Amino acid sequence: MYAIFVDGGRQYKVEEGQEVVLDYRNTTTGTELKFDRVLAVGTDGGLQLGQPTVAGAEVTAEVLGIELGDKLTVQKMRRRKNFRRRTGHRQLFTKVRISRIQVA
Repeated sequence: MYAIFVDGGRQYKVEEGQEVVLDYRNTTTGTELKFDRVLAVGTDGGLQLGQPTVAGAEVTAEVLGIELGDKLTVQKMRRRKNFRRRTGHRQLFTKVRISRIQVA
């Protein structure tokens, strides 16, 4: 069984037990998150598509922790002006484990 849900403007295809990296949320480890904007649910019986969402479907996930993404280096330079800047950035993400996909 799998589900496709929307979170933060992105669509995620997930199965039970799968670990997914989402946009940062200010939550603690062990917190339960519920996603009710489920676009599609695939089961052994077939595929249920929503118009735009599947009524009564819900994806439940457990927060595993906060992670830092890869380091991005931003370089700026203006030629012939002796101007150079180099900065870095690491985005925060929330790692979750999908615990249940529920269809009403």
